[in-house]
Amino acid sequence: MQTGGPLRAGVSTQLACFTAEGIIRAQVRGNHKGICHPPGVVLHAYCRWAFLQGIEVEKMRRRWNSYGDDVWPDGWLAGVPALAERRGSAPATVTALSRIEEGHERIATTSRGCHALTRSLPVAVTGIGGIAQASELAALTHGDTAAQAATRHAAILAHHCLTNSAPERGPFPYSGRSARDVLHAGITDLASESQRIAEGEHNRLVAAFRHAVDEPADAGRLARLAPDATAPSALLGGLYTAASFPDRAQFRAALDFAAGAPDGDSVACVTGALLGAVHGVEALPVDLVSRHELAWVLDTLARDLLMEFEDSPSGSEYVPGWDPHWWHRYPGW
Repeated sequence: MQTGGPLRAGVSTQLACFTAEGIIRAQVRGNHKGICHPPGVVLHAYCRWAFLQGIEVEKMRRRWNSYGDDVWPDGWLAGVPALAERRGSAPATVTALSRIEEGHERIATTSRGCHALTRSLPVAVTGIGGIAQASELAALTHGDTAAQAATRHAAILAHHCLTNSAPERGPFPYSGRSARDVLHAGITDLASESQRIAEGEHNRLVAAFRHAVDEPADAGRLARLAPDATAPSALLGGLYTAASFPDRAQFRAALDFAAGAPDGDSVACVTGALLGAVHGVEALPVDLVSRHELAWVLDTLARDLLMEFEDSPSGSEYVPGWDPHWWHRYPGW
């Protein structure tokens, strides 16, 4: 990481932006049309990213704007210049999207890559009902079942951290619960019958957590838990790191340690998501957030995602909305 100057967003952050936007647009569509398949709306979001990147431009135009009557790609996010710049490689996602004319049920690769997970973390905000589709979001481009399971489990843990981090007493959230306590409860909850987690997968999560308690912040252990750039590695490495640095004051140290993993980007992404969900946005290192080129974009998406689920600014089929610009910002398709 550079010691000074702006911090540039990578491809995983770009894709996560379009996941968040796609989730908002799916919710808007459901409110106004009464029926929606959210993974299909999120796939459309990834195609807008691909178009901006110059990937199979004509295929994307034929699939989504074949008559050319409207401005496409639409929505405010398509106007962010940094999202149109190449910022790293996402081979499985690009390969799958390049097959878009074959139909979304047939385009997925066999990849186990970490982007299936890291780009899908915003789904944690939607609640358990929405999280049930996390595997489907991964499966749009990554056909490996282990990648899909890791994506779902990461989203469930992040949601648990978001909704169970406040202490039982006290006026303010994020005021003292250790991430280790919250994560332990989340892993225990994953074992419930309703979550349908395989015994082997749950055992690996339990082992990663136990290693964090018994031998925290061990670089060798991190490398063994997260040896590569796959979704299961990102989940196990992020869980181990978050549980190794459970306190709010350790946030920066956790990110630095996670970055030392064989694929530090994906492990640090999951680490930051879990710890951020426990401790709140105020715990993020200000010197890093203020340098991030997409800080405003990410914050706006986060706020709008929450607002859409809590208040539906564009209204619904039968109820008028209070924000006349919301549909233009987030067209429901």
